[in-house]
Amino acid sequence: MSHTVSENAPTTLQQLPALIRQWSGELGFEQTGISDVDLSQHGQHLDDWLAKNFHGEMDFMAKHGSKRYHPEQLLPGTLRVISVRLDYLPNEDQLQAQLDNPDQAYISRYALGRDYHKLMRKKLAKLADKISAVAEQHQCRAFVDSAPVLERGLAEKAGLGWIGKNTMLINASAGSWFFLGEIYTNLPLAADPEQETMHCGSCTACLDDCPTGAIVAPHQVDARRCISYLTIELKGSIPTELRPLMGNRIYGCDDCQLVCPWNKFAQHSQQDDFQPRHNLDSASLIELFNWSEQEFLQRTEGSAIRRIGYERWLRNIAVALGNAPSSIPTIESLKARQQHPSAIVREHVEWALQQHQAH
Repeated sequence: MSHTVSENAPTTLQQLPALIRQWSGELGFEQTGISDVDLSQHGQHLDDWLAKNFHGEMDFMAKHGSKRYHPEQLLPGTLRVISVRLDYLPNEDQLQAQLDNPDQAYISRYALGRDYHKLMRKKLAKLADKISAVAEQHQCRAFVDSAPVLERGLAEKAGLGWIGKNTMLINASAGSWFFLGEIYTNLPLAADPEQETMHCGSCTACLDDCPTGAIVAPHQVDARRCISYLTIELKGSIPTELRPLMGNRIYGCDDCQLVCPWNKFAQHSQQDDFQPRHNLDSASLIELFNWSEQEFLQRTEGSAIRRIGYERWLRNIAVALGNAPSSIPTIESLKARQQHPSAIVREHVEWALQQHQAH
């Protein structure tokens, strides 16, 4: 297939990467890189991880097989992948203080504002349109955590950072508080040099600090122990032995990022949409546990939190209340949910009440 450039714009394939970077910056992305589609090394790592059943109930991780590390199988004709980075750290510095207050609810920072999927997808669609306007026969597709895409592997190949021991992508000048998005394209653009050096050195802060010991070895996360998995992906009962280790984390977990030395370089997000909504960065556990289902749906509208549903929301907060200091309001709040229609909620409420009886 020939890739002639539109006659209306004097753009060559050689000039296009610089233009893509310019447009991407204008749309608010902090960094952009281009990679080829050879993900064989990352594919082997994924297969080894799946073979250990580290994905737990996340069947979608295994379902699409080799499509994850063969972009050309997902979108035939794909020759390059454009990867982008968008910082999301909110403008607040109470992260550790909130985590250390057992009566407060800790919600992963990425979920405090508006759902990033829609925001990034719109920006990527605009970027794809700009490319298509100057490149004839351009075939592309944008992804934001929405298909079988090995986004961290692609971003590493595109020079956006390295995959750290906690399996997060880490950037030497921006830490790891950012989202990734991709555009698969059939244009044979010049690829950027891959990030080949891993700058974690001998540091094991993330392994040492993981509350549940989910980072079982460098670059190996057993999702079945990970608080993000337990509070978001797991649909049933949270294993009893892990509940006391979860503290006040009710949606996701940021501990491995909070202790990462590279995050001293993290920048606060410039996106208003990523700033905390409904005081979720300072709410008490009791306050959130008392939400009715209608309040939950109303206050999580346009938020990533909505996807877990009200039942898991109550389940997660019940565990956190079980880990909270004993107080009359805490126990009364739990007792008010003892007859909840959901067996899952009732089970976790009973566990929480037993924790207070034991003290």
